[in-house]
Amino acid sequence: MSHYPPPSPAPWAAPSSRPPASVPPGRDRVAGPLLVASVLCTGLMAGLFFAYDISVMPGLAELDDRTYAAAMQRFNAVIDGSALFGMVFLATLGLTVASAIVAFRKKRHAVAVPLVVAAVCYLAVLVITVAVNLPLNAELAALGNTATAKDLPAVIEDFKSVWVPVNAVRTVLCVLSLGALCSALLRYGRATATAPFRPV
Repeated sequence: MSHYPPPSPAPWAAPSSRPPASVPPGRDRVAGPLLVASVLCTGLMAGLFFAYDISVMPGLAELDDRTYAAAMQRFNAVIDGSALFGMVFLATLGLTVASAIVAFRKKRHAVAVPLVVAAVCYLAVLVITVAVNLPLNAELAALGNTATAKDLPAVIEDFKSVWVPVNAVRTVLCVLSLGALCSALLRYGRATATAPFRPV
C-alpha cells in the first residue's frame, strides 16, 4: 500500500463545465439590433426622399416637358424594379413595429412610445405613396413615348403640382420617424445601462 497521497489535478487544468453565457446588464439579443436596423432603414428612406427634394426634382424642372417626362419614367422604372428598394421600403415599417412590440413586452414604455410615433409617421409615408405618388407615376408611364404623347403638358403640370410637394411631405414624415427612433434608441441605452444584471 502506497503512503503517497493521490496526485492533485494540475492548477492549469480546464474546468469540466463552463458557466452559462450571459448578456450585458438589462440587454437582450433582439431589442437592440431591431432598433439599430429600424434607424438605418428609416435613414435610408429619408435620404432618398430628401435627395429628390433638393437635387432630382429641381434639376428636372429646368428641362422641357418631354425630357422631364422621359427622365421620370426611367427613374420610376428603375426604382420599381429594384428588389433592394422594395425590401427597405417595406421592412422599415416592419422593423419599427417589431421594435415597439418587443419594448412593450419588456415593459420599457419610455422606449415604446417614441417607437409608436415612428411607426405612425412611416405608415403615413406608405399610405401617401400608395394613394398619391404611385398613381401619378402610373399616369406618367401611361404616356408611353414622350415624343409622340398628346396629353403631355397637362399630365406634366399635374405631376409637378402634386408629386413634388407630396414628396416633401414624405421627407418630413421620414425625418420625424427617424428622430423618434433616435430618441427610442437613446432611451433604450439609458434603460439597459441601469438595469440589474440578469444571467441568461
